[in-house]
Amino acid sequence: MLLIPFLLLAKPFKVATYNVENLFDDKVQGTEYDEFIPGKHNWSTRMMQIKLNHTAEVICALDADIVGLQEIENAFVFDLLSRRLKRVGCGYRYAAISHKEGSSIQVAVLSRYPIKKSRDLQVSTAPGIRNILEAEVEIQGRPLTLFVNHWKSKSRKGYESKRIASARTLEKRILAMPKDKEYIILGDLNSNYDAYLTLKKRLDDRHGVTGINQVLHTLRGDHLISKAEIIRGKKGEHFNLWQELPYKKRWSHRFYGTKSTLDHILLPATLFDGKHIDYVNHSFNVFKSAMLFTPKGYINSWQMKGGRHAGKGYSDHLPVYAYFDVKPFSISGEDMKNKPPVPKKIDDLYQMESLDAPVDLNNAVVVLKRGRYAVVKQTPQGRGIFLYGTVNDLKEGRRYDLRVQEISTYKGLKEITALVKLKEKGSVSLTPFYQALGIWRQNEVVREIVGVYKNKYLYVNGKKIPIYFKNRKLTPENGSKLKIHYAHLGYYKKLQLVVYSKKDFTILEN
Repeated sequence: MLLIPFLLLAKPFKVATYNVENLFDDKVQGTEYDEFIPGKHNWSTRMMQIKLNHTAEVICALDADIVGLQEIENAFVFDLLSRRLKRVGCGYRYAAISHKEGSSIQVAVLSRYPIKKSRDLQVSTAPGIRNILEAEVEIQGRPLTLFVNHWKSKSRKGYESKRIASARTLEKRILAMPKDKEYIILGDLNSNYDAYLTLKKRLDDRHGVTGINQVLHTLRGDHLISKAEIIRGKKGEHFNLWQELPYKKRWSHRFYGTKSTLDHILLPATLFDGKHIDYVNHSFNVFKSAMLFTPKGYINSWQMKGGRHAGKGYSDHLPVYAYFDVKPFSISGEDMKNKPPVPKKIDDLYQMESLDAPVDLNNAVVVLKRGRYAVVKQTPQGRGIFLYGTVNDLKEGRRYDLRVQEISTYKGLKEITALVKLKEKGSVSLTPFYQALGIWRQNEVVREIVGVYKNKYLYVNGKKIPIYFKNRKLTPENGSKLKIHYAHLGYYKKLQLVVYSKKDFTILEN
């Protein structure tokens, strides 16, 4: 037993955060959610035991030395979880949980290192606003403070001011600590790492100020604080570890196809200063065990069918983790290079396979928008490009400054797969942006074409053009004479017209 502390310190230690999605007990306290009242919705002792087993399974596989948890109902079920972990051989010797009176769920922490003390930071007396758990663990005689968070969600009047309240409470505590204090902010902040760019207008009741970016100072000026900047950072500034991952991997939660970065690990300058405890460079990641996904690739969340608990699934969040060490932080030369977004033309993107830094497309006009898809151009004569699943609140016929974060080529079609809107710049007449069918290049928008449909081709003036109806139910009968009002000149192994909506064509004759 005397060797255990030394064995723990023989290698970097792992810190994680995991929203377990509603771990409730089988008793009635009067504060639980309706679907977790015993005897209702098939919630029972048996269901609780299944949920405990599944939660323990993930925590065991995650194998973190310290793990912050969200959505634990109370100390009773937390103790059951701790006992379950011990029983299956991956127990934690130390634990702490918040104690917000009247709250349906709490935050907690499990640790293989001694927890010297813990306390609640009260954000509000309102039951829907959770306390922040502050816990101090001891690493080789050195204190490391953990702040475990679960901020207000964006549903049910989840305005940004409610997340700002949590951030202000945390900021006040941090500024009261010594300048050389080493700490980690972790948990479900219900915010994207770039909330200052992506927060929906309907939730923005503080005129662009966000808890995660402006209050916790992950932002400097108009850009996120880089690793090169945080090593000389000021007190109260933080580096968000999401920035280490490629854009396509930046997600731990997905809701109806929308990926987001709700779960965070934020670090101050003191974890990059080469003293005592430091971050292990490029060790941040999302835990993506196969059991956490369905066969179709969706997150395997806890399932309810027909309003009843099915006893299947885990959580609607994925854990995120990072490593720390008593060895000094080592930064790479690449990390020292700040790469601010540079203005580009759409034509330039066709010469690039991927982006190693964001680029800005200024004066991009939305020429066509249909559901999750859009085509944008900067000038009538310039190239267009396809937006796949990232149109957000862009509107057809409007001009924008856009920040492109990720591009790809799918079956030959050039796409933007991640972007944020920087600025809206008014309406535009789209007429000059449409192209005649004779301009045979992808990602143009053509209109008012008359032809005959037959076997996946449109016959126009003696020529046949591949055509694809996005909604296959709209595919007309062979021999139909059509007027195509709007179509995207797309590409799937070959150039083809893509028709997205019923309103985009008319059947003139069958």
